[in-house]
Amino acid sequence: MTSIAHLALALKKFSHWFLEVTGFAVAACVLATAQSLPQVHLDAAGLAPRPIEELTGTTIVRHYALAWRDRAVALESGRTEGLGEEFTGIAKDRLVRRIVEQNQVGLHVRIVDHGHQLKAIFYSTDGSAMQLLDHAQLEIQTFDGNKLIDTQNAPQEYMVLMTPGADRWYVRDLEEVSAKTF
Repeated sequence: MTSIAHLALALKKFSHWFLEVTGFAVAACVLATAQSLPQVHLDAAGLAPRPIEELTGTTIVRHYALAWRDRAVALESGRTEGLGEEFTGIAKDRLVRRIVEQNQVGLHVRIVDHGHQLKAIFYSTDGSAMQLLDHAQLEIQTFDGNKLIDTQNAPQEYMVLMTPGADRWYVRDLEEVSAKTF
């Protein structure tokens, strides 16, 4: 395994074995890095047509952070097996297609995630959908094999549709939008 993303996937699956074989201190540090989540802050002030409950907000933040962590690992490793359950529907289909396409041309993307400022802009009256605007601080590095060919370090904006499930909120749609749109 040659990349951090591959290591993260392996650790996710074999962390107990890894801890026993390599020693606790080294494994714990690598495991903590592999499982670290990007910072996500949610602003739900003035949300209409209904306010958001505190537990709902906390759950959305957690699952959105998990989604971005899994997205970064999948894009860097070129593997879809590491995608958790946070993506579904159109968002998952697009991400899987992007990974397949980048693999076909021999590229991979590393995302250095510096955090997300989510603004809740719509929450349906029945609680079945929430629309958010994500102001993300990302460094996006594109590699051809091990050779860095491009780096973008600029704020990104995404329109996000999340829907609830039995025990989590899912990213159902994730679309990059121009800052000029808003």
